[in-house]
Amino acid sequence: MLEVQQLHKAFGALEVLKGVSLTVEKGDVVAILGPSGSGKTTLLRCINFLEKADSGLLVFDGERFDLGQISRREVARLRKKTAFVFQNYNLFRNKTVLQNVTEGLTVARKTPRPEAEAKALRMLEKVGMADRKDCYPHQLSGGQQQRVAIARALATDPEIIYFDEPTSALDPELIGEVLAVMRQLAAEGMTMLVVTHEMGFAREVSSKVVFMEGGHVIEQGPSAEFFAHPREERTRAFLRRITHPEETPAVPSAD
Repeated sequence: MLEVQQLHKAFGALEVLKGVSLTVEKGDVVAILGPSGSGKTTLLRCINFLEKADSGLLVFDGERFDLGQISRREVARLRKKTAFVFQNYNLFRNKTVLQNVTEGLTVARKTPRPEAEAKALRMLEKVGMADRKDCYPHQLSGGQQQRVAIARALATDPEIIYFDEPTSALDPELIGEVLAVMRQLAAEGMTMLVVTHEMGFAREVSSKVVFMEGGHVIEQGPSAEFFAHPREERTRAFLRRITHPEETPAVPSAD
């Protein structure tokens, strides 16, 4: 469904992505793991065109796109097939929950308002937020706001949803409600690419893991295999630091 080949991205002299390649099949839930600064979020932003890649190839539903030369028309067409859930929700503060979900439908997709509202209500019901449809974001918890953001993403009927650290801004007691919605979507076959530090979610829900470090993909493969038998020493060191931080000495840089 989605393939990225040799994606490069630099910010001035800082090379953040150094030839990243990965594949996503329809129905996959892909967890992108790695230490802070490894390029995970930049990768996600480049393949959804929130950042412009310097070079690379994107294959989506069999169509090939040069990421360094892609046109605005091609970007607009691809974005209609995808949705993005941000770590800080990105809701309109002056609009109600219902209006936040309908805005993209009525403005960007020209959906008639009655149809947009009916669809928005279905998506809010799906994430357990229909009863808060007339609330404003400041009246909601962080977990509730993120569930509204997921409803907004679902309302556009995306073929794939990109999640950028969807629980990182939440208090620990609120993380579970967002992960429960994502588990439900995974069970329904939604294709998802998820940058996350939630090892439980990656282990239990994702079908595939991509491990990044220093702007490179170090290892990728089925989640069960990744956690049970990681092939690369840097992957094993990362998993040791995550699972037993008090026992693991500092790992020298691969450089």
